[in-house]
Amino acid sequence: MGRWGTAALAALAVVATACSPGSAEPATSDEASTSTTHTPRITDDSGRPPVAFDPCYDIPDDVMNVAGYDAAKKEVADMPMGTYTFLGCAYDKRDHVPGLRRGYGLNILSGNVTLEEEHSKNAYVASPITINGRAGLREVGPSGNNECTYALQTEFGVVLFNRLYYTDTVEPAPESEWCSGMDQFVTSLEPYIPE
Repeated sequence: MGRWGTAALAALAVVATACSPGSAEPATSDEASTSTTHTPRITDDSGRPPVAFDPCYDIPDDVMNVAGYDAAKKEVADMPMGTYTFLGCAYDKRDHVPGLRRGYGLNILSGNVTLEEEHSKNAYVASPITINGRAGLREVGPSGNNECTYALQTEFGVVLFNRLYYTDTVEPAPESEWCSGMDQFVTSLEPYIPE
């Protein structure tokens, strides 16, 4: 995930607070394809563009619930880092399969670093992808076993979908499982992200 992703996730763990369960109204298909118009919750002093997508508020709760993530338990955190900003939202999906997995942890991070910067940090695990016509990266194991990150390009920077596979054994999951289902999942959420 890179230097900023690790710092952002650490900050998310420290300062996370619960969102209200109904914080996002369901979007129609027309609304999903339009840019957000609210003022960003936080800005930084970097001169980088403001982060124009807030994953905890701009992805409808019902969409995340349908995907198996309990939106009533999502956690939001502000992460101004001085030279860049990330808005983050953490979710859990507890679909226990005995002997295989206990579920997934998901962090969606919206930040004002470029896709090129993200690639330069994780080039050793990154491969280019396109989701609904949008340029991105698939990073398999950027911070270790059982992890998968999708990075999608935006005008303000990137949106990162970082998923951790919670194994039900002491051994890591097969690497082929780390990103299993992520193409479909990220494709379903991409329309909510502004260009």
